[in-house]
Amino acid sequence: MSAQTAHDNTPQLVLGAMNFGTKQDEATSFDLLDRFVDAGGEWIDTANCYAFWLDPSQVGGQSEELLGRWFARRPGVRDRIKLSTKMRQQPTVPGRWPESAEGLSAPAIRSAIEHSLRRLRTDRVDLYWAHADDRTVPQEESVEAFGELVKNGLVARLGASNHAAWRVERARQIAANRGLAGYTALQLRYTYLQARPNAVVPDAGHQLANDGDLDYVRTDPELTLWAYTSQLSGAYARNDRPVPEIYRHPGTDRRLAALAEAAAETGATPNQLVLAWLLAGGVSPIIGVSTPAQLDEAMGARSVGLTSEQWSRMDAVN
Repeated sequence: MSAQTAHDNTPQLVLGAMNFGTKQDEATSFDLLDRFVDAGGEWIDTANCYAFWLDPSQVGGQSEELLGRWFARRPGVRDRIKLSTKMRQQPTVPGRWPESAEGLSAPAIRSAIEHSLRRLRTDRVDLYWAHADDRTVPQEESVEAFGELVKNGLVARLGASNHAAWRVERARQIAANRGLAGYTALQLRYTYLQARPNAVVPDAGHQLANDGDLDYVRTDPELTLWAYTSQLSGAYARNDRPVPEIYRHPGTDRRLAALAEAAAETGATPNQLVLAWLLAGGVSPIIGVSTPAQLDEAMGARSVGLTSEQWSRMDAVN
């Protein structure tokens, strides 16, 4: 058995903080964070590289720094939430990515958590992710370094984002054989609409959840799945946000029709139904919002009365 601590696998809505401190100014970001916590939200997700691409002179860190300021100005709030952050993709040289990305070497992992904790103004992270794979580094080295963070109390759990399932399983076996904490969560791009088989996501570094990933998570009680881009940047609800090209095939029309039918039955919005469908399927969706109205709509998904029959009917459409 791997050296794991018990964790709650109950799927939850996760507030994504990628744009906080860059696209979203501090006042707006603080308002959304306060509103999320006041509504009973628990998990907040960020990364050390967010959002370097918005300013070529920077290497990221703006989101973590904003969260650190929020914690400092909201005494006690750090103990009310669970914090998720990632490392691996932060450039080490401004304007040079991906060639200068930090990678998953042991020194990079140790340095990344030190800097993240300082920016976040906290002494621990509740879930720490390898943001992407790094096949230039032996997995044994990365596993040892991540396991050391858990041993030292800096990190409670470990996750793998944008990894192939076989690589995750191999890393977990290495960890188990060495008595170390291993990955207990996967983070992948996943939503109600299904991408075409073998579709390639145009966004650099993004990886779609496939049937094998879903089967892997559903059959292993230690694992949970977090889904990003679950609302397709507004495509379910806004005419000015077309469905991404990788989802354009006849099955999408059938799924959208099933979504509209369930919306008529439940009175929920399409966005709420997508989130409710994911939650009911054991998936924790990461929500990206920029206004209080968007946040309130997303949080309302928790009370959508989606029956098992409705979920199965939506799920069966291909």
